[in-house]
Amino acid sequence: MTARRPTARTTAAVALGGAAGTLLRYAAGQLWPGPAGTLAINVLGGLAIGALLRRPAGRPDRYLRPLLATGLLGGFTTFSGYAVDVRALLLAGRPGPAVAYLLGTVALVLAATWCGHTAAGWRR
Repeated sequence: MTARRPTARTTAAVALGGAAGTLLRYAAGQLWPGPAGTLAINVLGGLAIGALLRRPAGRPDRYLRPLLATGLLGGFTTFSGYAVDVRALLLAGRPGPAVAYLLGTVALVLAATWCGHTAAGWRR
C-alpha cells in the first residue's frame, strides 16, 4: 500500500484544527498550570481521540479526521509539556513523583483512549 500525498484541503483542515487546538491548549494551561493540568489535558485528549477514531475514515467526512484528530487534538494534547513537567520534578529533587507522573500519564491516557473508543461503540 502506498501512502497518498495530502491534498491542499486536508493540509488546510490539519492547520485549522491545529491552530484551534493550540489555542485551547494554551487557555487550558492558563486555567490549570503544571503537571496536573497537563495530565488532565492529555487524558481528555486521549478520551476524545479514542471516540473519534471509532468512526470510519473516508467519505463523506474525509476532512473530519484530519481536522479533529490530527489538527485539533494534536494541537490540544502535549507530549512536550509532559516531558517538561517530568524534567521539572526531577530537577526539583522529586524523583518519586516524576516517575509516578511519567508512568501514570501513559497508563491514564491509554485507558482514556480505550474508554473513549469503547463508549463510542455503544451506539452501534
